[in-house]
Amino acid sequence: MEWKRQTFESLLIRGGRVVDPFRGVDAVADLAVVGGQITADAPRDAHVLDAAGCIVCPGLMDIHVHLREPGQTHKETIATGTLAAAAGGFTFVACMPNTQPPIDDASTVHAILEQAHVVDHCDVGPIAAMTTGRLGNEITDFAQLLQAGAVAFSDDGTGVEDDGVMRMAFESARRAGAVLIQHCEYRAISAGGVMHLGETSRRLGLPGLDPRSEEAMIERDLALCEETGGRYHVAHISTARAVDLVRHARARGVAVTAEVCPHHLLLTDKDCANGDPNTKMHPPLRSDEDVAACRAGLLDGTIDCVATDHAPHTADEKSVGFLKAPPGIVGLETAVPLTARAMMQGGKADWPDLVRWFTCGPAKVLGLSRRGLEVGSVANISLLDPGHPWRIDSAAFESKSCNSPFGGWEVIGRATGTVRGRTAILADLHRINGAKTVR
Repeated sequence: MEWKRQTFESLLIRGGRVVDPFRGVDAVADLAVVGGQITADAPRDAHVLDAAGCIVCPGLMDIHVHLREPGQTHKETIATGTLAAAAGGFTFVACMPNTQPPIDDASTVHAILEQAHVVDHCDVGPIAAMTTGRLGNEITDFAQLLQAGAVAFSDDGTGVEDDGVMRMAFESARRAGAVLIQHCEYRAISAGGVMHLGETSRRLGLPGLDPRSEEAMIERDLALCEETGGRYHVAHISTARAVDLVRHARARGVAVTAEVCPHHLLLTDKDCANGDPNTKMHPPLRSDEDVAACRAGLLDGTIDCVATDHAPHTADEKSVGFLKAPPGIVGLETAVPLTARAMMQGGKADWPDLVRWFTCGPAKVLGLSRRGLEVGSVANISLLDPGHPWRIDSAAFESKSCNSPFGGWEVIGRATGTVRGRTAILADLHRINGAKTVR
């Protein structure tokens, strides 16, 4: 699918199904944008976008993305990663700090924001490192990093294992009004595992990654969060017990949120049996019971949102075999249909639920103020075609990398465009009548 960037002064998005969970709206209606803001009416000379059959919703958000810049631009860049985000329907992504060098000072935050502004495909919120160099020893200057534009703190890729350092992080984050995002894993327990510890790993003779490594850190962190009065977010939750730990903590009033990835809603460790390095994740694909628990947690609100953990790697890096290949997959361009496939079977969820998981949920996690499609707000809109059938072709991704286990899957539902202010990025099946095309 080809994507075109277009600008306009006034736009009428006509006849779409407007789904706005921020305001409890789900109705077929027109939506007007004038001067980059949502208005009650459009002028007669407004450009028109026919949205019949499409869902028009607040801009989708992904709060767990690896843009790889600085330092690993052979995998992805801010330009290619944010274009992939727009192609997936996202108008905002939060990028993780495990870059080279890590995002642990104000100058790096500024550089990322400046480059994102230059390419202008979607908004970017840098997640700064929780500790200097992501080494787990000394916390960063939270106040300074927030002032520079950071939206949260994490050492993603590694968990902070030292109890004292993590307590200091919670206390500093509480004073700064920030949320801590944890990659939950005690490496002494995971012990170099490359896939979920279970029957499949034992049959394949591959080192198993014990789920207790995730669960034990969540348990420790929840206790610290409760003691300090901080805010805590569990990244890419993947086990049934982890979901239960979060559920019980929330019932006690602990300020904890959680995200789940589409691949942890769809695939299990059995999908690793063919040795495809693109099924190697971190945390790994888990058991059938874990997948069922993650789906149930998303449905009952224990899990707040869906996030992709978009992790680009080159074909060469992934070609060295399952044991040595780096973990992770790209996910921005397939998140919408894969989440729909995982959660809508059996009628347990519908498109308004999916929109909520990619809008209200992420905004709640990061504490971002969002007004949805309210008149007077800056236009921040996604277009989804819920009935669009297509075959995932990873070679055609806008991302610089194509490491995905979903190539060849037949799916239904697709993001087809975004509108931010006066700018639209639309698939070739959409036209804004009379708009100026910008190259």
